[in-house]
Amino acid sequence: MKKLFPIFMFALLSIFVVSCDNNDDVVVQEPVATDIARMRDVTGTLTAANTYSINTGINILSSDVVLVYRNFNSNLPNTTPVWQLLPKTFYLSSGRILEFNFLFDPTNVEIYSEGNFDLATMSPAEAAEFKTNQTFRIVLIPADPAKNANKPDFNDYNAVVKYYGLTEPK
Repeated sequence: MKKLFPIFMFALLSIFVVSCDNNDDVVVQEPVATDIARMRDVTGTLTAANTYSINTGINILSSDVVLVYRNFNSNLPNTTPVWQLLPKTFYLSSGRILEFNFLFDPTNVEIYSEGNFDLATMSPAEAAEFKTNQTFRIVLIPADPAKNANKPDFNDYNAVVKYYGLTEPK
């Protein structure tokens, strides 16, 4: 039995030596520009001349995602921005409904407003709040299957910024 003990120990140790190596199968890739979440601001006035829309060019893959937030207090000077995810519906007086929404494809984002009434009939105060100098933040998010498991709540602007490590546009 004493002669078998060293052979047994040698066999046990050789299993550990063979099974432990330093070769990782993990491949680390540097992100390409399209793999990085980006954001930028767009400001404009929604008028009948531009069909109550703002268009801006982008460059994303067809599998990527676009989020658009509206600065709720765009027209208030010296205030901290409050970002609302689009689409967003507002219920105005007399049963009027105003909605902000957007469409996108790999090369363009169109942000628009529409309502169940003629937007040209808005009062000056309503026009100042909903049409004049509106600021929108466009967030371009790459389709990353590794991040799909624990996506942030896209309604929470701060959670999206933190999750994707975004910085304020300049």
